[in-house]
Amino acid sequence: MRVVIAEDQILLREGVVRLLEDAGVEVVGQAGDAEELLRKVHAYKPDVAVTDIRMPPTNSDEGLRAARKIRDELPEIGVLVLSQYVEERYVLDLIADDASGVGYLLKDRVVEVDAFVDAIRRVADGGSALDPEVVSHMLGRRRRNDPLEELSEREREVLGLMAEGRSNAAIAETLFVTGSTVEKHVTNIFDKLDLDSTPQDHRRVLAVLRYLNG
Repeated sequence: MRVVIAEDQILLREGVVRLLEDAGVEVVGQAGDAEELLRKVHAYKPDVAVTDIRMPPTNSDEGLRAARKIRDELPEIGVLVLSQYVEERYVLDLIADDASGVGYLLKDRVVEVDAFVDAIRRVADGGSALDPEVVSHMLGRRRRNDPLEELSEREREVLGLMAEGRSNAAIAETLFVTGSTVEKHVTNIFDKLDLDSTPQDHRRVLAVLRYLNG
């Protein structure tokens, strides 16, 4: 798996590169700003581009805009953005109307190497990877006549894992239940939330996020 890393803080970038290389991920390019990221992505055609949201020169959302540009121009390349805080609007802006090959993680998650590499692999394979804290924040919002109130505690757990981009098999392994049990929970969730059922994981994430953003 080939990756390009964009992070303006050199020590942090080198640390991430070292973590990934030790985990068997090939880092084919490094960038210190959004323009350099775009150049190297076009030059090296990696499987995934990993970028901080806030990049020079303004340190606002240059990394996010670069990630969206990559999705528009090179849709076969996955993008994983890193953020210091939970910024829900950025998640929804990044995903837009297609959650395939997209990831959004908090920077603190990088030190959890297995989870970080797993997220990159899922994005490279065309899946989705959303930070559990972001999902928890979105699920925790309260609204009038909230359909989430109809979900059981276990169904909420399954919904959270679905929103992270996990497959039924991964959910079953995480919750120590059978695959058929997870399928039953997913069916109940779609029914209770009035969402279209689909076997494609990234479409499930998109459906969940559309509901949460409703």
